Amino acid sequence: MTTAHLSQADTAADPLDLIDVDHVRFFVGNAKQAAFFYAHTFGFIIEQMADLTTGSRDRARYLLTQGNIRLLLETPLSKRDPASEEIQRYGDGVKDIAFTVADAELAWNQAIANGAEPAYEPITISDDRGTVTTAGIKTYGRAVHSFVSRTGEYDIANVKKGGDFEPGFRRVDDLSVNTYNRAHPCGLMFLDHCVGNVDEGKMNHWVSWYENTLGFAMFKHFDDEDISTEHSALMSKVMASGNNLIKFPINEPAVGKKKSQIQEYLEWHDMTPGVQHLAFRTNDCVESVAELRRRGVDFLRIPDEYYESVWSRVDRTLTEHGHDAVREDHERIKDLGILVDADDQGYLLQLFTKPLQDRPTLFFEIIGRRGSQSFGKGNFKALFESLELEQERRGNL
Repeated sequence: MTTAHLSQADTAADPLDLIDVDHVRFFVGNAKQAAFFYAHTFGFIIEQMADLTTGSRDRARYLLTQGNIRLLLETPLSKRDPASEEIQRYGDGVKDIAFTVADAELAWNQAIANGAEPAYEPITISDDRGTVTTAGIKTYGRAVHSFVSRTGEYDIANVKKGGDFEPGFRRVDDLSVNTYNRAHPCGLMFLDHCVGNVDEGKMNHWVSWYENTLGFAMFKHFDDEDISTEHSALMSKVMASGNNLIKFPINEPAVGKKKSQIQEYLEWHDMTPGVQHLAFRTNDCVESVAELRRRGVDFLRIPDEYYESVWSRVDRTLTEHGHDAVREDHERIKDLGILVDADDQGYLLQLFTKPLQDRPTLFFEIIGRRGSQSFGKGNFKALFESLELEQERRGNL
């Protein structure tokens, strides 16, 4: 995937053709405080907002941007708002992965015809500068997908250049954290993939749902032999949109001696499926991780023993398929605790944060791709062992 996305004219034939990932919407307990957390730790710009001061009486919303990533942090202002109940049940987390399409209402109608359950009907807000239409469908658990179409100054091309997100938002006055982040970028570019955790036995149901409802296709499949340790295992299938704009790995727990990370997630998420992690792409994983560590991001600890065998494994795979060796400094990769994997297309670098709030649910992945379009299969064992150490510390293994 590249950052060159499709235009609305390119997608006129099929209403479900995706132009871009419009935004990722979080429900959070305090949007203002969460905005400063993600700005200070992950380098996001607090760009726009809508709250009581702008006439928004029901919810406060903060738009955070970095590269082509747009996070919309949303807090209900009334205990009667359904979002208040969700936050109480699940804690802070991802509610919506929204897609830009040519016509949100047509896309929604097509998805409903394909079997989707409505989350909310089409809504259009407008002013003299343009319109934004949104419509939502339910996917696994609490999560929804919104379709978003934009006209006038709210066109996605203008939004990507820093234009207003939608009517009712205002630009945030100069903040010292924004000035600092522009001078010290973290290099996160766009959403590479979004991982969902579902109940045991439901993975294939949601695979079929993405195929039949949105026209996605299976990209990769990992079983419990691929993703397992002595104690726990999971199974995963990766769904990709038709134009490979976005990928959705879907995980379910598998039988193991102890509790898998998927089962832990579900138990701390009111036994409700949801988004486990967001993976952000960077062109320079080493520099991005170095800056994030400097800011205090809490990553999983990778044992030193991992690096005793990783280079021979990765170099052998790259040589077998005629690719150049890993060009980043090996010692710096080890010092930063970055995972490395290779396949027939090249290699990748990746690292995972610990959970971003007290409940062991949502976390982020930082990923840099040098040809490889996979998900680090060779790292699964090391990663799971690190996750199990954290689960044991939490008393949840």
